[in-house]
Amino acid sequence: HTTPEKFYVEACDDGADDVLAIDRVSTEVTLTVKKDVPPSAVTRPIFGILGTIRLVAGTYLIVITKKKKVGEIFSHAIWKATDFDILSYKKTMLHLTDIQLQDNKVFLSMLNHVLSVDGFYFSTTYDLTHTLQRLANTSPEFQEMSLLER
Repeated sequence: HTTPEKFYVEACDDGADDVLAIDRVSTEVTLTVKKDVPPSAVTRPIFGILGTIRLVAGTYLIVITKKKKVGEIFSHAIWKATDFDILSYKKTMLHLTDIQLQDNKVFLSMLNHVLSVDGFYFSTTYDLTHTLQRLANTSPEFQEMSLLER
């Protein structure tokens, strides 16, 4: 969900009530609940957040807008991110000079090129960041951590 003040990322899992709120001015990230999302927010589906990047014009949020299932590991779906959107935290570019606007345009073009290259994979239920060998040698405490905590 997008408003002029915040981005709201809502989990679509059954029973999930938490919403990630990202302030577009302070860049502060907090957890809130679905009822806090204004009805006026523009809503569209995304499949994940790749991250944020700071360019000349300010901070941008990179989200996954399309995915393709490429396989499974131990019955966990592995997805390939196939399309992305780069969303500006700033509402306007009026604060930039012509040179800064041009530089920002070049950086966005470079970023779009990198995102168009194959190789962005993810799983919402399996840890792709560690090898199977390393996962087998970790403590039970590590195994019980959420993917985010790992």
